[in-house]
Amino acid sequence: MTLTRNLALTAVLGALLALLPSLLREGFGQASVSYLSLATNALRLAVLALSWDILGRTGQLSLAHAAFYGAGAYTVAIALKVWGLSPWLALPLAGLVGALLALLLGSVTLRLRGIYFAIATLAFTEVLRAVVQQLPTSVAGGAAGLNIAALFRPAFVAGEMARWEVAFLRNQSYFWLYAALLVLAVLASVLLGRARFRSAFTAIRTNEEVAAVMGVVAWRYKLLAFVLSSLLVGALGGLEGFRIGSVNPHETFAVSTTILALVTPIFGGLYTTLGPILGAGVLASVEELLKRNFSQGYLIGYGVVLVLSVLFMPRGLVGLLRGLALRHARRRGGRA
Repeated sequence: MTLTRNLALTAVLGALLALLPSLLREGFGQASVSYLSLATNALRLAVLALSWDILGRTGQLSLAHAAFYGAGAYTVAIALKVWGLSPWLALPLAGLVGALLALLLGSVTLRLRGIYFAIATLAFTEVLRAVVQQLPTSVAGGAAGLNIAALFRPAFVAGEMARWEVAFLRNQSYFWLYAALLVLAVLASVLLGRARFRSAFTAIRTNEEVAAVMGVVAWRYKLLAFVLSSLLVGALGGLEGFRIGSVNPHETFAVSTTILALVTPIFGGLYTTLGPILGAGVLASVEELLKRNFSQGYLIGYGVVLVLSVLFMPRGLVGLLRGLALRHARRRGGRA
């Protein structure tokens, strides 16, 4: 029954996301372009956070999200330039490349634990960035990177639309793709939340030796989570490449991608589906607010918000909301 309910909620989420651009356009007019861009950034962060949380449920601290993100982005760029592949084939290929790299890396490193696994994944990110940078310029563009043609180029029709509507239509098309990717991530999280997987992940995270005695083959579950997580991140990197319009080794493999992937689910609430999504929505809004008011030093304020959140909300926003709900229920019970 719980699975059926969660699948129904996922369908509702998908329907609401599909309707959101139209609601913003009707409600805010020209300002809807900015609001839709903010919503797209929130979806991007939600996919990033939820994909990291899927692996985090096994107790593994991965610092390789930037590697799979960058691999997906470069897969799209190279597929278009060198192979002449259709953009709609290059996008799923980006996810498959991320999954394949995770399969290869995980087969070697997932027997490591704790800080040793974290160091190995961080080193992999730096190695992959160096490899991409050393590829022939005709293939990967060297340090300068490559340009990527946009997926969507709506044409301006004089007399039939305002100029801001062109930007809105472009943002709307990308928003729907990010929304579809988030729905896939939520679906993966829901399916991995079934009793069999949830119990195995919890056992591995708590004590891997005890889990082995219970018959849980830890590395198989960890590899499954690692591959699924990286498939989502690779697809996200490919989609981001299209939206941004270029890739380069320094920015595409930036460590900040991994940091955001790690911090957001902690802020929202670990080992849940709702937590990373809720955290992404709040953090994307906070970042935009700080950018508008403190354009030069907004990252300092952003860091302060995160530190205070970790200190005073150790279980994240989901834990805070559950605590408030429990207090409210107790008060009502006491009055009754």
